[in-house]
Amino acid sequence: MTSEAVPHVPIPPRGVDYRNKIVLAPMVRSGELPSRLLALQYGADLVWGPETIDQSMIGTTRRVNERTGCIEWSRLPSNSGVLVENMKPSIIYRMHPEREGRKLIYQMGTCSPERAVEAARIVAPDVAGIDINAGCPKPFSTDGGMGAALLKTPDKLCAILEALVANIVPEYGIGISVKIRILKDPKDTEALVRRLVRTGIIGLTVHCRTTPMRPRERAIRDQLRMVRDVCHEAGVACLMNGDVTSRDHALALMEEYGVDGAMIATSAEKNSSCFRSEADGGMAGWSEVVEAYLRHAMDVGNKFGNTKYLLAQLVPGRHAEQVGMFRGHSYSDMCAALGYAHLMDKAHEVDEALEIDPASLRRAKEELERQKKLRKAQSNEARRLQRSSGVVGSGNASAAAAGGNTAVARSSEQAPKRSLSERGPTASVVSGIAAEAAVVAADGTLPSKAGIAA
Repeated sequence: MTSEAVPHVPIPPRGVDYRNKIVLAPMVRSGELPSRLLALQYGADLVWGPETIDQSMIGTTRRVNERTGCIEWSRLPSNSGVLVENMKPSIIYRMHPEREGRKLIYQMGTCSPERAVEAARIVAPDVAGIDINAGCPKPFSTDGGMGAALLKTPDKLCAILEALVANIVPEYGIGISVKIRILKDPKDTEALVRRLVRTGIIGLTVHCRTTPMRPRERAIRDQLRMVRDVCHEAGVACLMNGDVTSRDHALALMEEYGVDGAMIATSAEKNSSCFRSEADGGMAGWSEVVEAYLRHAMDVGNKFGNTKYLLAQLVPGRHAEQVGMFRGHSYSDMCAALGYAHLMDKAHEVDEALEIDPASLRRAKEELERQKKLRKAQSNEARRLQRSSGVVGSGNASAAAAGGNTAVARSSEQAPKRSLSERGPTASVVSGIAAEAAVVAADGTLPSKAGIAA
């Protein structure tokens, strides 16, 4: 079948056609704004943001950050539903309308047609398309009936897509798509895809792995041509995902399997210049890519914890720069570790804007280490005293009283142990948690579950 003979579903007026596109896959942490901008810089045609759960977006406030030009959706954090006084809003999603707006596909985690539509309306005016995640195998997604769990509830998945097509497409003029995994039995995959392409979607991405498979396992492409044929019969663009390493590799796979496009994931996380073809220069050295990424991160005021994580992926192991990076607590520290004196003024400016105080972070970390050492010393001293008194082990007093029979001692003298929930945390545990919380709160390195995707 020639490309001219393949039917095409109409692309909405504000939507984008997925055909002939090499795109950045949705990924945990690695799909945040500076990573997307880096991928676009090196030639990605479209970028998928990380899966964002519908409920996390519902109730957010949209604002334009005048300093960075980004659109940010945020909400006040809460602890068990109770708002914390003087707490700053948490940014749930961030995008740059000028630099990525027409190339950004928003991926949603959902298991409800109603919530999907409600959440989609919040971002639809600002993005080029909305994609439903029906392939994430991680428990945080599947336990809620989202992600790959939707593969087992095709009625619900189709209802979600149909609701979005019926409401979002006419209201905002953008397309709806879905990302799935293959099923073990090709007949089941075919039956599912035939239902999905009839919902009104414009594109379908198939990750060529089953739900139990992990990235280290080689992708299975046996079903790819079948999925392509079903998509093409309905006029829906078909993209492939799984072990695609570069633009040139993607183009070769597209030619071999006749699919319309390809997603790059892991390779882009390690070096986004994989989107650049050999004819245009090919892969860049890590130092060039790292500096470009750091510039993007500072331009948009990216959360420092996410920036530090991505830099650790981009800088290859066994380089001296990594040591300084791991010890760093600010953008200034990162520039110092990487030898970017020319970016230091910018780094200081961003640290100030983000209210990053390296000195206070170091003090918090030092306090955490001090308390760990103190607890260890106390434990060692307790064991030393036990040994010096001839009693070794936690139940030795009772054992001695029972003539060495610990079982008899426990049953006759000790009260039944209470559960952890009944006993509550010890003072040392509370102290350690408080110290760790201080570091997390100051450093911001703990990722929010709302923004996680796979």
